[in-house]
Amino acid sequence: MTELIKAYFWPLIGGIVGLLLAVLFIIFGFFKMLFVLIFMAIGITAGYYIQKTGILKNVFK
Repeated sequence: MTELIKAYFWPLIGGIVGLLLAVLFIIFGFFKMLFVLIFMAIGITAGYYIQKTGILKNVFK
């Protein structure tokens, strides 16, 4: 089973992301879904920046 997941990891991730986008589109509609995705991208970018720079590591030492 783990070999199957390893072999098809990225297609599975793509399918899950597509499913989540479809559910968001059905529940919220296009513009609300776009709003959620924009803020999600901002959050991911901020988290990546915080991880790369280690800002919080220095603050909470």
